[in-house]
Amino acid sequence: MKAIEQKAINTIRMLAVDAIEKAKSGHPGLPMGGAPMAYTLWTRCMQHSPSDPQWPNRDRFVLSAGHGSMLLYALLHLFGYGLTLDDLKAFRQWGSLTPGHPEYGHTVGVETTTGPLGQGFANAVGMAIAEARLAAEFNKPGFEIVHHYTYVYCGDGCLMEGVSAEAASLAGHLKLGRLICLYDDNQITIDGSTEITFTEDVAKRFEAYGWHVLKVKDGNDIEEIALAIEKAKQETERPSLIMVRTAIGYGSPNKQGSAAVHGAPLGAEEVKLTKENLGWPTEPDFYVPAEVREHFAAITAQLEKKKAQWDELFAQYRREYPEAAAAWDAWHAGDIPAEVEEDKSLWQFAKPLATRAASGQVMQIIAKYLSNLMGGSADLNASTNTYLKGLGDFQADNRKGNNLFFGVREHAMGSIANGMALHGGLRPFVSTFFVFVDYMKPPVRLAALMGLPVIYVFTHDSIGVGEDGPTHQPIEQLAGLRSTPNLHVFRPADGRETAAAWLAALKRKDGPTAIILTRQTLPQLEGTGVEAAKGAYVLAAEKGEVPDLILIATGSEVQLALQAQKVLAEKDIDARVVSMPSWELFKAQPAAYRQKVLPENVRKRIAIEAGHSMGWQQFTGDEGLIISIDHFGVSAPGEILMQEFGFTVENIVQKALALLQRS
Repeated sequence: MKAIEQKAINTIRMLAVDAIEKAKSGHPGLPMGGAPMAYTLWTRCMQHSPSDPQWPNRDRFVLSAGHGSMLLYALLHLFGYGLTLDDLKAFRQWGSLTPGHPEYGHTVGVETTTGPLGQGFANAVGMAIAEARLAAEFNKPGFEIVHHYTYVYCGDGCLMEGVSAEAASLAGHLKLGRLICLYDDNQITIDGSTEITFTEDVAKRFEAYGWHVLKVKDGNDIEEIALAIEKAKQETERPSLIMVRTAIGYGSPNKQGSAAVHGAPLGAEEVKLTKENLGWPTEPDFYVPAEVREHFAAITAQLEKKKAQWDELFAQYRREYPEAAAAWDAWHAGDIPAEVEEDKSLWQFAKPLATRAASGQVMQIIAKYLSNLMGGSADLNASTNTYLKGLGDFQADNRKGNNLFFGVREHAMGSIANGMALHGGLRPFVSTFFVFVDYMKPPVRLAALMGLPVIYVFTHDSIGVGEDGPTHQPIEQLAGLRSTPNLHVFRPADGRETAAAWLAALKRKDGPTAIILTRQTLPQLEGTGVEAAKGAYVLAAEKGEVPDLILIATGSEVQLALQAQKVLAEKDIDARVVSMPSWELFKAQPAAYRQKVLPENVRKRIAIEAGHSMGWQQFTGDEGLIISIDHFGVSAPGEILMQEFGFTVENIVQKALALLQRS
């Protein structure tokens, strides 16, 4: 190793140590042990552009072990991505660009939000899928405009998490040869040595998944690390796992190799001893030698030359293949073609349908215009109606397919979809039974946190599932999703509301949307349509100037509210029916519109939904009531359950009469 390289690596280490010490919070062990590995990757192997962090053909770097964030921040600072020394000094502080774990969209150069272990690993699988799909679509002879790798840095904790096992299994099956995982094999977790919990043969496990496995015995040997990465890049048929044996907290005389250095500052005295041990000046803190800055500047200049070469290649590509270049622009813009909304067949539903079937019909129409719509289900295409007909299957031998088979891997499915969205160029969707959203809640939350336009198609939405019983009947899931900030939840009542849900989801660029659909058949209702995209609207108005009460319903219960309105009319009670497929979209409407739909002076209100009641009081108020289900269901035909648990016209009418008598 050259002296300047050793000095550069120690600069990374000490910037991390000083930032964590100043914050009195953080994880110094990973940056200290992993600095040589990260330095080698970023300086010798990875193509990236500090001048254009969103360069489409950059290699992606995912720090799955997000607690080691100062490793990434130090690199971003030294490569000139815009992080200053003052930003490093503000690590983990209010208003800082250097939060405790990397946050996508907050810090330039961060490819994904990580911290929940294993999520970044699975995101990387999604990025590699996106790279392969785009390469198959856009590369032409002599114009390999999509040709990059996805690198993921993970630790022992990432590989213990089940999501990484699911994702690794699928990645091996798909033969994602441009996916390379650098495994920081330091054998330490918070509780101590991995000997207490993690004694499997990781290499054999990944070989069984179909991965190419390499080992680096000394995590400080950058030549050996570089050679391993080069071998991984030469392997085109299998993703690669490079197991790098490191020493957590390397350089700390008293804490190296122990759990004590994982998640707490070294302490002033140990910082001093560490700097002396590594031959580093003890003063000042945040010291970056001038020759190290020059070293990184020289490397950056070479990286920018490669970026400029690609720019010229793409400019020529645009001249040679203008239609393909226009499609490239459209795929990356994230807009939907105007023809989608103009297609009248999107709104044509004649016969009763389950909304899952209506959704399938809508998807086929959308896919005709949106050629980058890509996704699939967790082994449930026949049940969720999410297979895109005629668009092929994405497999190891066919990279041009738009249908992804995730297998029974809900957790990885959600995380992979996030990776696809993060990569850019695709509009990902995923699907499963609604009750199984519990298996994929972490990536749903992270999609909302990152503002990713992932679309979730969740079917079998209530006790209407029937005979499958309480294990398959969602109760609390609607309330859980609605409690997630920046997630739009849409529960349509019929085919046209389902079409509106899909359009709203596709138009959204700043967050995910969950479309909640029935298994049971529902009638096509009069008056539904595009107005559902407002979240709530008056579906059936009262006869007089002011209604006696308002019936608010979603999904399969809207038909009950409409029937109850007619029965109440026979009893001289003038009711309004409001369909409210999306709380979030309704609350985003102007106050005047919300007042028009739910007038403040009409305080007698009944909300009807076959889910948990939590949250509904904000719409029903103190004088209203909620017909819901706050307990688990049972195994029986769906129509019997609806009747037994009070989702009937008769019960709604009875509750309405009782409510009005209380005034």
